[in-house]
Amino acid sequence: MLATLGQELSDSPVPIDTIDLAWSGLVPIMILIGGALLILVVDSLVPRQVRPGSYALATVVLAAAGMVASVPLWQQVQDGERGPFSTAASAIAVDGFSVFVTFVILSAVILAALSFDGWLRREEMDGAEPYVLMLLSASGAVVMASANDLIVMFLGLEILSIALYVLAAMHLRKITSQEAGVKYFVLGAFSSAFFLYGIALIYGGTGSTNLVSISDYLSATVLGDSGLVLAGLALLLVGFGFKVAAVPFHFWAPDVYQGAPTPSVAWMASGVKVAAFAGLLRVFYLGFGTYRLDWQPVILVLAVLTMLVGSVLAVVQTDVKRMLAYSSINHAGFILVAVQAATAAGVQAALFYLAAYTFMVAGSFGVIAVVSRKGDIGTSLDDYRGLSRDRPVLAFAFALLLLAQAGVPLTSGFFAKFYVITAAIEAGSSTLAIIAMVTAVISSYVYLRIIVSMYVAGDDAPEPRTIPLPAAAGLALVLSVMVTMSVGVFPGTLASLAEDATPVLVPEPVDPGAVDPSRAPTGP
Repeated sequence: MLATLGQELSDSPVPIDTIDLAWSGLVPIMILIGGALLILVVDSLVPRQVRPGSYALATVVLAAAGMVASVPLWQQVQDGERGPFSTAASAIAVDGFSVFVTFVILSAVILAALSFDGWLRREEMDGAEPYVLMLLSASGAVVMASANDLIVMFLGLEILSIALYVLAAMHLRKITSQEAGVKYFVLGAFSSAFFLYGIALIYGGTGSTNLVSISDYLSATVLGDSGLVLAGLALLLVGFGFKVAAVPFHFWAPDVYQGAPTPSVAWMASGVKVAAFAGLLRVFYLGFGTYRLDWQPVILVLAVLTMLVGSVLAVVQTDVKRMLAYSSINHAGFILVAVQAATAAGVQAALFYLAAYTFMVAGSFGVIAVVSRKGDIGTSLDDYRGLSRDRPVLAFAFALLLLAQAGVPLTSGFFAKFYVITAAIEAGSSTLAIIAMVTAVISSYVYLRIIVSMYVAGDDAPEPRTIPLPAAAGLALVLSVMVTMSVGVFPGTLASLAEDATPVLVPEPVDPGAVDPSRAPTGP
């Protein structure tokens, strides 16, 4: 009998479904995760005294390798005959949007790693752990930017967040760092729960977590008839709102920014914010783009509250890290203005803003990491008095980055704000654009206040001091200033790249080498 059964099974084999993987689309993620694991192995084998600075260099090399691996992907998705593709059973989408955001995230990794090098040596914490955590966090960020499925989006969010909680609390000799880590973890857990419940409700209302399937379902369904979908969409917005520090989900940001290690904050304010907004754009612009009229008013209210609260409360702060924390909230409101437009021009403006802001804010916190003293203290406004006398080049670079955040012409910040306001006006949100410009003026006072403190010290200025500038931190500062100023003078290149990076829906996993041109992916 067994022989007969075996013969029957061999005569009629049962086909086994397998996942179609286009490995080329996963290379940047694999480089980040594989590199992090490799650094951990090396750290356990190499004596500590022979590895100062080597992990920072390794992190920069890995991020650069991820950029190099992304270049063929960009060329492929811009190819009219091949175009965007998906992999891992349509869970990961590779399009201009994901590749563009990956470049920005990897740029943030490089800047933060360079800032970490000297800071860790000063704090006598030189080791592999911060770089490993940042690489793992960056892998989650890239997953969020590429996620074509809400479950994958959640996994990317958790990979990004868990490593980030540890980065915030890694300074064991500083009680405020421990406090920042605990606050971030507790509130982050709440936001993750909201996000997960939102996914469950959307699955209950649409029968799928895939963005393509959700978009197809909504194209044939009146969203108002499905309370589950509306409730799920609201919960997703809560989860994203926490990560981008949008009001009223911003309460964690000032305390965490002030207490966490400054290089960790540089990564938090740049790469993490980029990833969160990338996920927000993917879900709302693509998955729910058909019914944008239902979520645009909510985004509009969040944008107004975020810009007003961020700009007004930044004025009354006396700690530079808290000032930039509220400034970061205001910038998140500006990007929400672009998201609210729900147009291709709005997405382009958001991407341009995220890329420009990454270099501005990473460079700014890089300066704070250098100026602060051992123990990561000395970040009050008074500690910057006389900086132009003690470190004139450092003060000048910081002033340029602050003026760029204020939106001064000939800087990248000017065009970032200009494109956002233009997109809002074109979408019919003129009032929102006016509010944005008013808050930009209010925020300018914050930046000028820091600049005045550096250059107008007064008679009671502190005694001259020696401020070491590590070579790696200096390189990060040079890169930040160069990009900020060059984009401010020649914005066309970045604007063109952002225009080509509009996200699209990729219906099904395809072989990137054999894409049928007649089956071009579509957007909302």
